[in-house]
Amino acid sequence: MAKGYGKWIGGGLGWVLGGGPLGALIGAALGSLFDIGESSDEQRGTYQSQSRPTNSGDFYISLLVLSAAVMKADGRHLKSELDFIKQFLKQNFGVEKTKEYLRVLKELLGQDIPLRQVCLQITQHTPHAYRLQIMQYLYGIAQADGSIDKSEEQVLHQIATYLNISAADAASLKAMFVKNTDSAYTILEIEKSASDEELKKAYRKMAAKYHPDKVASLGEDAMKAAQEKFRMVNQAYEDIKKERGIR
Repeated sequence: MAKGYGKWIGGGLGWVLGGGPLGALIGAALGSLFDIGESSDEQRGTYQSQSRPTNSGDFYISLLVLSAAVMKADGRHLKSELDFIKQFLKQNFGVEKTKEYLRVLKELLGQDIPLRQVCLQITQHTPHAYRLQIMQYLYGIAQADGSIDKSEEQVLHQIATYLNISAADAASLKAMFVKNTDSAYTILEIEKSASDEELKKAYRKMAAKYHPDKVASLGEDAMKAAQEKFRMVNQAYEDIKKERGIR
C-alpha cells in the first residue's frame, strides 16, 4: 500500500484508535501504514487517546472486522462473499476507498478475532441504529452463496446477542435475504394474523426505527447503506397491502 495510507484511514477514525480489541486488530492489520514509526511523540499520543468521538471511519472498520468474522465462520473464504462485500463497498464508498478497505480486510482474515470483546466495544460506543445497519450487512455476506449454514448462523447469532440486537430485529434483518412467503411480515416484525390497524402501527414503528436519518451522524456513506433496509420496510408494507387489498 502507498506510503501515507495510514494517515488517510486513521484520520477518519475516532474511538477505534482509542484502544481496546478493535484498536489492537486494526493496529496489527495496518502496522506501519499508520506511519507511527515516523511520526512525532505528539502524533503517537493522538492515536493512543482514550477519549475519541465516533467518526464515520469507525463504522467502516466495524464492518470490516465483523466481515472477517463471518467469512471465517465456515472455514472458507468464498468468492461470492467477497463479491458481495466488494459490491457493497463500491456502491457506498467508491472504487478507491474499496481498494484500500479490501486490503485491510485481507489482513484481518489472517487474524484471530475476539468476537465478544469486539462487539462489546462497538456496543459501548454506538447507538442501536448503527448496530442494526451492521447486522443487515452481515446477513447479506452470509447469504451471498445462496444459503446461511449452521456455522454462519451461530456466529451471526453471537454477534447479534453481543450487539444487543433483539431476536425479532435479527429475524427482520435476515428476512431481507432469506425469502419465504412470510418474509414481508417478518421484516415488519408482526404475525400474519395481525389486523390491518396492527399492520399500520408496525409499519410506522419500523419506518421510524430504520429511517436513514438515524445514522446521519456517520456521514453520507452510512446513510446510503441505511436506505436499503428502509426501502425493504416500505416494500414489505406495500406487498402486504397488495395481498390484503388495502389502498
